[in-house]
Amino acid sequence: MPEGALLTLAAREPTGPRPALNHLSAHADGRQVWAALGAAGRLTGVYRDGNPAAGVEPAALGRLMADVDARVGIGSTLSVCVQIATAVPLLALGGQPAGRALVEALAGTSVIALAATDEGSGTDLAGLGTTVTIDDENITVTGTKRWITNATQADHFLVLARHREGRHFTNFTWVLVPAGSAGVSVEAADTALFDGSGTGHVRLDRVRLSREHLVGRVGRGMTSFASHIAVERLTGTLWAVALCTRMLAQTKQRLEERRFGDGTLWQLESVQQRFAACLVRTHQLRALVDRLADRVARSYDTTAAALLKASAALTVDGVLAECAQLQGAEGFAGAGAQWTRAQAALWGIGGGTTEVVLSTVAGASDSLLAELSP
Repeated sequence: MPEGALLTLAAREPTGPRPALNHLSAHADGRQVWAALGAAGRLTGVYRDGNPAAGVEPAALGRLMADVDARVGIGSTLSVCVQIATAVPLLALGGQPAGRALVEALAGTSVIALAATDEGSGTDLAGLGTTVTIDDENITVTGTKRWITNATQADHFLVLARHREGRHFTNFTWVLVPAGSAGVSVEAADTALFDGSGTGHVRLDRVRLSREHLVGRVGRGMTSFASHIAVERLTGTLWAVALCTRMLAQTKQRLEERRFGDGTLWQLESVQQRFAACLVRTHQLRALVDRLADRVARSYDTTAAALLKASAALTVDGVLAECAQLQGAEGFAGAGAQWTRAQAALWGIGGGTTEVVLSTVAGASDSLLAELSP
């Protein structure tokens, strides 16, 4: 693939009808972007046969993430990523309120916040303290969820809660909590890095709901989360390719415009070599996506997803750091390359820290080494 092919990857036209994202401001928040995608039919288009329960179509998903990344900020794109990869497919597990929320979400008229991580639990989901008590007719949810994407914009919270003591994976269940329920309060997170994402903290103070608000089978919460977080990691990697491509194209343009001596910065061999190294890394990430995407999308292969997640984090960190350096002082402009670089630290933390996913990769080292054998 020639250099120009990768540098224009994010601008490719999707197959089928393309949504009118052009009417959106570059500062549109996640809810506005979600509504536009839903109205244009793009949300159903990323799932096989339009059915979230059937899994995603990686090619369509990649086009959507590239289109959104090209139009709005990282925070608003994050809002779309978490919903389309994890929250919406989990609604398909069942339950009458979940079914209604699913229909509304696919239409773009309802925003779903995935409330998994707890206060202090981070990636240690088995240590979360949010609880749900269940009786024959009602449930009561209590706890605090921290750093939740879409928290301030959500119509519903899809809450992972503990229904009995202990760290066993069968002790956790999903609950759909309407944002307007008594006992629900939301506080915006103290950060400007992800403007548009609605990131915040959610407090659930003895929220009482009918039992039908359980989503899926009791005790299947952690198992279903493990499957769908794999798809979120695939989605994040597709987005990473689009982001690196966009930043490389922007950086090359600025290098070609910046005068240096009798020519431009781009004509310096040392600059071209640094840029080329980033291009190689991005190609490598794209090649890995091409090889592993179906394994994640169709089989929820958690090892393949960990490979993608770790590779995306390392690639984004290196490529965006180099782009920011190559852009020089201009990179410090408002919403410039240095700001994007700071936001991109998300890839090393969100959806599982790089250290956690590398441990997963190490745990599967024998099978992964076998895959490399000729």
